[in-house]
Amino acid sequence: MDNNIITITDLSKSFDGTLVLKDINLNIRKGSVTTIIGPSGSGKSTLLRCINQLEEVSSGGVFFQDTNITESNVNLSKIRSKIAMVFQSFNLFNNLSVLENCTIGPIKVLNLSKEQSNERAQQFLEKVGMLPFINRKVTTLSGGQKQRVAIARALCMDPEVILFDEPTSSLDPEMVQEVLDVMRNVISEDISFIVVTHEMDFAFDVSDRVIFMDNGEIVEDGEPSYIFHNSKNQRLNKFINRV
Repeated sequence: MDNNIITITDLSKSFDGTLVLKDINLNIRKGSVTTIIGPSGSGKSTLLRCINQLEEVSSGGVFFQDTNITESNVNLSKIRSKIAMVFQSFNLFNNLSVLENCTIGPIKVLNLSKEQSNERAQQFLEKVGMLPFINRKVTTLSGGQKQRVAIARALCMDPEVILFDEPTSSLDPEMVQEVLDVMRNVISEDISFIVVTHEMDFAFDVSDRVIFMDNGEIVEDGEPSYIFHNSKNQRLNKFINRV
């Protein structure tokens, strides 16, 4: 697992007897950008939720560095501070301000002081273009603004991995590009990014690797040029031509 920050072995997940993930084996390199594409219902979001244990796996292992985070003795709060998640529905605290949404995690989980947390939050809110809104309640923001705050909140936890679960799917079309631009801006070699998306141009442009899932399985896996231009897989090509 030397250069892998996440290693998934023989992972399966069932809901009410229905198998939605089937023997997934996957390594995620440190500092890489991996996008996961595929039709709705193919298991993409469930895979992300298994990676940070928002869903309990049915069988198999999920290793963060050398720790199997599916085991019962694992401190999940600590793990989730290192594997942050940006949700399609934002999941912000509506009763808190923009600043408070970004400082509550570092204060409660990372034990930073209020001053340290405020400084960190302002740094990342500036990076996503939301510093002028620092004292606004999140209920007053547009969808695109909420998602930018959610990205800043994830960065404030000093994560080693950020999971993006279809971060533009709940946005009006004119807001999609602004969020994609912010995501491009925050990509760095210090963080591994795993992005579930239907934005094919974005996947092609930013990814080191693209994974195509269908029916709970990884069907194709490779560099963007291979996935989008050279694969002979009929299921993949049919999907790409359709979207």
